[in-house]
Amino acid sequence: MTGQKQKMLAGELYVADDPELIADNRRISEWMDRYNAGNSLSQPERQALMAEAFARVGEGCNIRPPFWCDYGYNISLGRGVFLNFNCCILDVVQVTIGDMTQIGPGVQILTADHPRDPVQRRQMLEFGRPIAIGANVWIGGGAMILPGVTIGDDAIIGAGSVVTRDVPAGGVAVGNPARVRVAG
Repeated sequence: MTGQKQKMLAGELYVADDPELIADNRRISEWMDRYNAGNSLSQPERQALMAEAFARVGEGCNIRPPFWCDYGYNISLGRGVFLNFNCCILDVVQVTIGDMTQIGPGVQILTADHPRDPVQRRQMLEFGRPIAIGANVWIGGGAMILPGVTIGDDAIIGAGSVVTRDVPAGGVAVGNPARVRVAG
């Protein structure tokens, strides 16, 4: 691994325009071409393709194409995870999704972040903060999960919500920014 990839995986400032990271992105882009062309594939066939690209894929997972991600190797899916059409995971660092979690269409899970300092942004620096989504979570269509968020087991995220803060187990969060309306 080059220094930039090591920095990325550690959540430190890095530059994405690095030969190793470009090669990794090209690899997953070619994988997405195959995966997204497989609309008629069975769940076991999709699961086999996911196992090629992701860190972990539990039994019975299904992602309906099209699906988008940065690298794939930072994504871990528990058993029975379901992502509906047109989900996007920017996985510059770890994204963990627990067993039996259901994710609606058009959901964005975004670990990638950018410095608040304009000098650092001009240097094309970025960083990532991991996202952890518990088991048996339901995320409504069009929701956005922002960098560094943890969502507890059995939580519900309302459709179109922008989740900027952690959501406790059993919590119901809705709105922009999402607020916990029902505590777990």
